[in-house]
Amino acid sequence: MGHREDLLEGAKRCLLEKGYARTTARDIVAASGTNLASIGYHYGSKEALLNLAFLKVTEEWGELLTKQPEAGRGDGPPEAPLDQFRDVWERVIGSYERTRAVWQLQMEVVSRVDSDPELQKALAGPQREGRNGLAENMLGIDPESDPERARVAGLFCQALLAGVMVQWMIDRDSAPSAQDLTDGLKAVLEGRVS
Repeated sequence: MGHREDLLEGAKRCLLEKGYARTTARDIVAASGTNLASIGYHYGSKEALLNLAFLKVTEEWGELLTKQPEAGRGDGPPEAPLDQFRDVWERVIGSYERTRAVWQLQMEVVSRVDSDPELQKALAGPQREGRNGLAENMLGIDPESDPERARVAGLFCQALLAGVMVQWMIDRDSAPSAQDLTDGLKAVLEGRVS
């Protein structure tokens, strides 16, 4: 890898270990084996590098969680939407212990957007793209064939994901399970609680 890639990998490690606010340029240089000048040369600023590193960490996390198990690919009929929804949530919630640093980082970054216009700007486009991915992976809605349905379903899934993260970080003992979320969605769709 070159300095550019080394810096990005180092910044990703620092974000997960120290968080956004506590990561310094020297931390990134130490983690990447590069030099301070290379941050400005390749990324313009530490903040631009951290913003990109955050997006990459989030993207990698999303790919890990929405990836279907190999056994379920192409074998038999497609999964029912509620089953697919529950299965994705089982992966998301089941990953909590090993990906807690990503969850913490996301909450920290969200708390910074009001005071950091560059960060807010950097997140806007990927947030929109993420909604389409959530609609497709959680509910099986193809964003290309039904863009408006995917948009609103993605908004719903994104709001749900943020709420679930907060609940799991505050009190995991009373936080929702994948089955709770599926039953809740069924209740909303049916207009009543069974």
